[in-house]
Amino acid sequence: MLGGFGGKSSSGGGRKSLRVAVAGDKGTGKSSLISAVASETFPDNVPRVLPPTTLPADAYPDYIPITIIDTPSRIKLIEEFRKADVVILTYACDQPPTLDRLSSYWLPELRRLQIKAPVIVVGCKLDLRDERSPVKLEDIMAPIMKEYREIETCIECSALTLIQAPDVFYYALKAVLHPTFPLFDQEKQCLKPRLRRAVQRIFNFCDQDLDGVLNDAELNDFQVNCFGAPLDPVELMGVKRVVQERQPDGVTDLGLTLPGFLFLFSLFIERGRPETAWAILRKFGYNDSLELNTELLPLPAKHSPDQSIELTNETMDFLRGFFQLYDLDNDGALRPDELDDLFKTAPDSPWLEAPYKDAAEKTPSGKLTINGFLSEWALMTLLDPRKTLANLIYVGYGHDPASTFSVTRKRSVDRKKQRTERNVFQCFVFGPKKSGKSAILDSFIGRKFSDSYKATVGERYVANVVDQPGGCKKTLILREIPEDRVKKFLANKEALAACDVAVVVYDSSDVYSWRKAREMLMEVARKGEESGYGTPCVLVAAKDDLDAYPMSVQESDRVCMELGIDIPVSVSMKDDERNSLFRKIVSTAENPHMSVPETESGRRSKNIRQVVNSSLLFVSVGTALGFAGLAAYRAYSARKNA
Repeated sequence: MLGGFGGKSSSGGGRKSLRVAVAGDKGTGKSSLISAVASETFPDNVPRVLPPTTLPADAYPDYIPITIIDTPSRIKLIEEFRKADVVILTYACDQPPTLDRLSSYWLPELRRLQIKAPVIVVGCKLDLRDERSPVKLEDIMAPIMKEYREIETCIECSALTLIQAPDVFYYALKAVLHPTFPLFDQEKQCLKPRLRRAVQRIFNFCDQDLDGVLNDAELNDFQVNCFGAPLDPVELMGVKRVVQERQPDGVTDLGLTLPGFLFLFSLFIERGRPETAWAILRKFGYNDSLELNTELLPLPAKHSPDQSIELTNETMDFLRGFFQLYDLDNDGALRPDELDDLFKTAPDSPWLEAPYKDAAEKTPSGKLTINGFLSEWALMTLLDPRKTLANLIYVGYGHDPASTFSVTRKRSVDRKKQRTERNVFQCFVFGPKKSGKSAILDSFIGRKFSDSYKATVGERYVANVVDQPGGCKKTLILREIPEDRVKKFLANKEALAACDVAVVVYDSSDVYSWRKAREMLMEVARKGEESGYGTPCVLVAAKDDLDAYPMSVQESDRVCMELGIDIPVSVSMKDDERNSLFRKIVSTAENPHMSVPETESGRRSKNIRQVVNSSLLFVSVGTALGFAGLAAYRAYSARKNA
């Protein structure tokens, strides 16, 4: 019945077909197996290589057609391996060396080719096995399966007698639709961490009264939701009795606990019913990687590249409350273990890898501050709003997705209206090597200044909350563009569309650094004019604690005046002069019509457009006056004739 704490399972998340590649040593019975299963009889004459064979959708309960490829030459074999959803490796039960070849050649070859498909090991010609042999299949395959975890199952069959022959492709189908590998660790004999996290989220979702147990009504709701039919009282008592016998802490007087709920999933797998576990997982939106299908999550649409997606105030309030719930010591920061606990129902903590790792403010002891926490969510929303929504759902956010996000107004409209309503600003940080870009980013998230130089490899993001005068708070995201990537980056016509402020940094003590920064500033200005995404710019003279190069001071002021932007902001991260710089950047972003650089050619083009527009206006007015005069003359003539 526990196969029925369940019922009819899903067909594998919408898969429409299955492709199986069959390989193995010559003479192991590959072609005979395929032909016998397809025709339901042993063939008299079998070609050396069969053409692709299709088993109809109604051959197995999942109603999915199976295309079987009898692999030919080596070149074709590799191609078919890469196209296959599952690989069947055969050996002959009457030829022990062909079994040895699985671990000496075929399985290592699949790994060398980086084939990710599950593997079914099949012993053919079972009718020819020497029954006097004392060796059992389990004894031979156990060490092989321990080394090669991609093996989903092993089975022996006979094409001649059809014993277990149809089961071969049933297990192949099952390995793809309902694989045990992502769910269960065979070596440790326990559920894998991702499954435990998914099951805990499902448990929390079903625990409507939040008492930490699933009572009978909640268990029945779960059963109906997943399988369309309730459990009668006798069945329900049977489930709890089985759990209590094997997992004493799995049941209380109030109902089924989380350990008991987890045990049920272990039991499904133990009894060879992973399809029941997968039916539940897919009902709750999980894919084969035990993540939510993010493609199915609803998102508001952006209609222009100079729009962005932000979290609404309602969502931010939820996140603040959620932070406080897990800040057990009420110190305004989360320890790593508290953060792990917060994401315990997500597949993984979403901020363990770039660009989120080390992108937010932490205390000296490594705790994530409330500003850092909210900034990580803002950064994730800017870069991957679907990931944000998925993680909100993982941690229990139950609000309407429509109220989760807001789409900002176009930046071009903000410039025309000379104001913006954005709460999150993105700033691109350009500059030559060793100019101090990384030190600025480090300072922004509270890291101490370091004299050691370490070049940034790839683009880097940091985010934090900036307190503006008057108590206003804005989230600022800094994106560092390495010098060797600037040219390629700006080659994209829409590169500056997502930028609220472009910051160009140079070492004020190095004339070469200034010259390279000037080139970058001019290039940003030109690209903004050419693309129509003109961006406010801030020039930063870094390393102000060193003696400034005199000529660069004069030239930088002159260049800024010619471009129509503010003179450089002089800062020294060594002296911790960060706050004024970041307030300056946010202030510039809040006034999108100002500090937009204008090159000489851009100014000429603007003047020409103004002259043309004035001429067109003059012609339009003149034409209108002409028509008005003609109409008046006709009216006068008509009155005179009358």
